[in-house]
Amino acid sequence: MQILSFPEEATPSELRVQVLEIQHQAWPSDGDGPSRSALTHDPELRPLSMLLVDGGSVLAALDILSKEIVHAGQRYAAGGVSTVVTRREARGFGHGRRLAAAARKTMIARNLDLGLFTCDRPLQAFYESAGWHLLPGTVLIGGTPQAPFPSDQPGFDKVTMADFFSAASRHAQASFQHTRIELYPGENDKLW
Repeated sequence: MQILSFPEEATPSELRVQVLEIQHQAWPSDGDGPSRSALTHDPELRPLSMLLVDGGSVLAALDILSKEIVHAGQRYAAGGVSTVVTRREARGFGHGRRLAAAARKTMIARNLDLGLFTCDRPLQAFYESAGWHLLPGTVLIGGTPQAPFPSDQPGFDKVTMADFFSAASRHAQASFQHTRIELYPGENDKLW
């Protein structure tokens, strides 16, 4: 087993097709399934696909999205995990956890100041087991400034997970708790 990383648009087609199939398995759409060439994320977010591959078969996948944010008057290079998914028959073996932990290390290697993202509340312990930490009371504001998409909107049961990599972000860590953070990843990704 190995972890392979590619910019989303440069992922080899035989692997990309498998990722799209696994995503469709987890989140069925109304159509006939995923388009073989479909990109999941806005290219402005520099999506990096991370795949856990065994003998040419994708067992699990996730994407790291990145952008600069402004919080409490400071600029930070931020990343987040998105579309974390494991092939149905490969679940329960720690593959997703392995990728979520590897994503954290990849963000550090890419010199990001911090990683932050939302997840469904029942997944909090899963992400904590991969090295991420709960940001208590924190809400991410997704979408755009004109069409905000907050993680605390009615019907959502989300928590915000994070880790602080740079000295500047660690120094400001308390300011990221019990607050609303303007992420604004756009209309396509809304939240990561």
